[in-house]
Amino acid sequence: MNFEGLDPGLAEYSPAMHSALDPVLDAHLNPSLLQNVELDPEGVALEALPVQESVHIMEGVYSELHSMVAEVGVPVSVSHFDLHEEMLWVGSHGGHATSFFGPALERYSSFQVNGSDDIRQIQSLENGILFLTKSNLKYIARGGLIIFDYLLDESEDMHSLLLTDSSTLLIGGLQNHILEIDLNTVQETQKYAVETPGVTIMRQTNRFFFCGHTSGKVSLRDLRTFKVEHEFDAFSGSLSDFDVHGNLLAACGFSSRLTGLACDRFLKVYDLRMMRAITPLQVHVDPAFLRFIPTYTSRLAIISQSGQCQFCEPTGLANPADIFHVNPVGPLLMTFDVSASKQALAFGDSEGCVHLWTDSPEPSFNPYSRETEFALPCLVDSLPPLDWSQDLLPLSLIPVPLTTDTLLSDWPAANSAPAPRRAPPVDAEILRTMKKVGFIGYAPNPRTRLRNQIPYRLKESDSEFDSFSQVTESPVGREEEPHLHIVSKKYRKVTIKYSKLGLEDFDFKHYNKTLFAGLEPHIPNAYCNCMIQVLYFLEPVRCLIQNHLCQKEFCLACELGFLFHMLDLSRGDPCQGSNFLRAFRTIPEASALGLILADSDEASGKGNLARLIQRWNRFILTQLHQDMQELEVPQAYRGVGGSSFCSSGDSVIGQLFSCEMENCSLCRCGSETVRASSTLLFTLSYPEDKTGKNYDFAQVLKRSICLEQNTQAWCDNCEKYQPTVQTRNIRHLPDILVINCEVNSSKEADFWRMQAEAAFKMTVKKHGGEISKNKEFALADWKELGSPEGVLLCPSIEELKNIWLPFSIRMKMTRNKGLDVCNWTDGDEVQWGPARAEEEHGVYVYDLMATVVHILDSRTGSSLVAHIKVGETYHQRKEGVTHQQWYLFNDFLIEPIDKHEAVQFDMNWKVPAILYYVKRNLNSRYNLNIKNPIEASVLLAEASLARKQRKTHTTFIPLMLNEMPQVGDLVGLDAEFVTLNEEEAELRSDGTKSTIKPSQMSVARITCVRGQGPSEGIPFIDDYISTQEQVVDYLTQYSGIKPGDLDAKISSKHLTTLKSTYLKLRFLIDIGVKFVGHGLQKDFRVINLMVPKDQVLDTVYLFHMPRKRMISLRFLAWYFLDLKIQGETHDSIEDARTALQLYRKYLELSKNGTEPESFHKVLKGLYEKGRKMDWKVPEPDGQTSPKNAAVFSSVLAL
Repeated sequence: MNFEGLDPGLAEYSPAMHSALDPVLDAHLNPSLLQNVELDPEGVALEALPVQESVHIMEGVYSELHSMVAEVGVPVSVSHFDLHEEMLWVGSHGGHATSFFGPALERYSSFQVNGSDDIRQIQSLENGILFLTKSNLKYIARGGLIIFDYLLDESEDMHSLLLTDSSTLLIGGLQNHILEIDLNTVQETQKYAVETPGVTIMRQTNRFFFCGHTSGKVSLRDLRTFKVEHEFDAFSGSLSDFDVHGNLLAACGFSSRLTGLACDRFLKVYDLRMMRAITPLQVHVDPAFLRFIPTYTSRLAIISQSGQCQFCEPTGLANPADIFHVNPVGPLLMTFDVSASKQALAFGDSEGCVHLWTDSPEPSFNPYSRETEFALPCLVDSLPPLDWSQDLLPLSLIPVPLTTDTLLSDWPAANSAPAPRRAPPVDAEILRTMKKVGFIGYAPNPRTRLRNQIPYRLKESDSEFDSFSQVTESPVGREEEPHLHIVSKKYRKVTIKYSKLGLEDFDFKHYNKTLFAGLEPHIPNAYCNCMIQVLYFLEPVRCLIQNHLCQKEFCLACELGFLFHMLDLSRGDPCQGSNFLRAFRTIPEASALGLILADSDEASGKGNLARLIQRWNRFILTQLHQDMQELEVPQAYRGVGGSSFCSSGDSVIGQLFSCEMENCSLCRCGSETVRASSTLLFTLSYPEDKTGKNYDFAQVLKRSICLEQNTQAWCDNCEKYQPTVQTRNIRHLPDILVINCEVNSSKEADFWRMQAEAAFKMTVKKHGGEISKNKEFALADWKELGSPEGVLLCPSIEELKNIWLPFSIRMKMTRNKGLDVCNWTDGDEVQWGPARAEEEHGVYVYDLMATVVHILDSRTGSSLVAHIKVGETYHQRKEGVTHQQWYLFNDFLIEPIDKHEAVQFDMNWKVPAILYYVKRNLNSRYNLNIKNPIEASVLLAEASLARKQRKTHTTFIPLMLNEMPQVGDLVGLDAEFVTLNEEEAELRSDGTKSTIKPSQMSVARITCVRGQGPSEGIPFIDDYISTQEQVVDYLTQYSGIKPGDLDAKISSKHLTTLKSTYLKLRFLIDIGVKFVGHGLQKDFRVINLMVPKDQVLDTVYLFHMPRKRMISLRFLAWYFLDLKIQGETHDSIEDARTALQLYRKYLELSKNGTEPESFHKVLKGLYEKGRKMDWKVPEPDGQTSPKNAAVFSSVLAL
């Protein structure tokens, strides 16, 4: 607590408490303030300003009740009535804060907030008080303890703060931005741009943020986006103060005159309903502060700095008789505040005095204030000291309350027993799968709980839709007791089991017996795998994306095209979308929409995946649409211009998915406003019908597309907000109809369940059958039920349950801009004719192409899968047959399914999320030719991203035009990596290590060397890859990458983007070169490339015997080439050149592969030598290395 510049309020403290204080006053204080103050030589006795005992307060009229000195001679900068307790807070220009309790202004606490800057605003919270200074925000408990101290930029000049909710704060000042602070994390969460010179006053209502600018303007901003909605130009000079109440805004300020600024005696009043000014209010004082005091009417209190106060109605006339005078000690009033109860007014003057005016003798500052906690008197000084080293010291010297009741410690031991917390029961699944060896049991971990942690819950609450009650389920792969499972095995969440060899011995063929490629799920944010598959199997989308190429580093369309190319090349092996997801994580919009999941949330299955994938669906279509509209083609990628999909107008994504609409707004006055718009997808809107009425899916879809709703909207004719009827009419239907199901609660789930039950009963009743429980119908029984026309014969009645979704829907555009939607079956085509012929009359038939479903599984965690109808062209390319088939895509699990399974939704565990319908004969409307947009120009010389990179640091010679590789040319390749996320592993009960999640690697350096010709062995690519993600481990010992090598600001290497180097490798693959390297399978996996096996010459496998260990490049180089490489660190140029030399040695030893038996003897000698030397290379003895070879000198001479 600061006792400098003591004020008269300290007279309330006893002299004994402050006997050591020296009664000296600051030299700069005004001596006239202390003319009647006597200084006691034994202590400081500054008498507070007395209040006359004969003061009479008249009810309903404000009069002065008390005056108190806060800090002598130091001007009061701000005052604030506590919103939670009966306290008044005062801040001074010297950075000191003082609080007074109750209407008697008894001093409660006093402490220094800032050593040099004045306190500019005070805001009370439940647990403490916020103080704002020029560049500092402090949160201090009411007793003076600091809760947090948030330092702002020294260049900031903050003036105002606004508490938007219990944990969010806005701070503004004389700069071109407003900061949003999260009080829970004490971090800046948002920065909103405002116009210069900034914001000095902020207010809030339930409609707007109000920002007052020193330029004299008041801006009204949106509560959600903070964008300017309206702006009032109140004063030509500057703004002094403003306040808002109800539909009125009143402001006072200064106007520009020839001699400078003059206080304007006209208050500007604005009607917020019509957003315009009303008649200004002329007052009889020079207004500096104003506040609404709404008790019986909307009174305004207008205060001048000289101490005059006037009350008036904002829409009436000011009466000079309503003026009263505050008697400040100093010449000026510096601050003014009104209590929450409107019963008290507080004024602070320039000499450090606080004046309290009230309208009753015993006012309360708040309608409902809590009790204030006061400090207990200190008893330490009155107690004798105790020496704990004395064993015979009587503890009775410490006084305790006298009691005659029985103490708890007197409880007899016979009546008590220890009761530890009972251990939770062992999971039944663990007991069921346990195998005993002796007296020890072993069981697989079901992963239902955190390791070494037991959750402690007092009450189980399952409010989320994801927590449907489910039967416990055994781990994936076990088939005992099938009655325990309600989630089919193929729908459960699949995981990769890692071994010592990583993924090499994992049997992906067990999960996928087709030639289509699955996607690996272990990458962060791989929940979107199912939607990537859906987009891939849309033929026009696949061709369009693969034809796209642009210069943006993180373009989702480009990365998706690269991923589609990998899916095309794969013959059943899974791919991974690591590069696509890497670009996805860098897009700010994805993070703002909450689409970037934390690793912990994704692993535990937290979060509503159904909502997440629907938001992702909307995001990816919008992002692809924007990417396709950017038609600026860089010189390096000039091959894009030949794409048949490029157009000068809307993007092809827009042509495929966009639906043109008219939004009509009809006011009750008859005025109608029509606005054209478009959307890429629709969201199902379910009827609010509690009568149990049955609906066709087509009815609900039509209701969702042609949406009609009542809302408040602005009417230009009425010039005010009016109830309006807003309707949506369709002008043009999309070629691909995308529907978000929005089944996010049990209410929507019950609706689907009820409609499916009704549809099931109608189907059985239609064919003359009666429903019975668990009744199975044979094929012959169905034939007896009636004509099978229009209905597929099913081997079991179970296959008709839980079906509400039609396989086809028919849409017709009417002449009056209406839309007819109905379910469509194959039998309807016989009645109405082919759909192709009716398209001329505005009739279209849409076939279901894909459904994305949310699987609810309490055992393995929730997941997302897709049912996709794979078309003929895909089967023709992969399998050489032409037919259509429905498949289940569950990450890397792919399995053909019956078509009814794609529309069966058991809402207990299988919930629909996204539907894709496509127009019949869609592929015939588009050019499906794919032209590879990557040209040879990507291999030519390019500039480095590194600022410090010079020619003297160049480690490679780019290819010349006459050196362009041809089909079958050799290229030596090596890559180095860094670690982004460490490996997650656990130790099993039998002592073995189990990898839960492998480490996430990122490519850091890629080197390609010439494999033939006069320049053989000289690199033509040696790119260091810039990364924006945090690197956990540079692996310098194994990669040679050092911190700073990947930073464009300080790196001296040839730094490029991953996309640039990826394009070079893609061109080499497409041209047909053969890559020579050591361990290329892992390299290509991390780079995220799919390379045909006949284009890979891996020395790991060339010098490998079956069922033997893999041999390192270092040992092979020493054994066959008499070279010692990889001494201290690895170098990719050295490794790539060594791999090329080893391949030449292999051709020499095996006679170009014609003498396998003689080469087998060489390998046996290699393995025998390796075992003898424990696979370790002897210590260096001066032998040469590739770096000293003559071929390398030309590179160093660059």
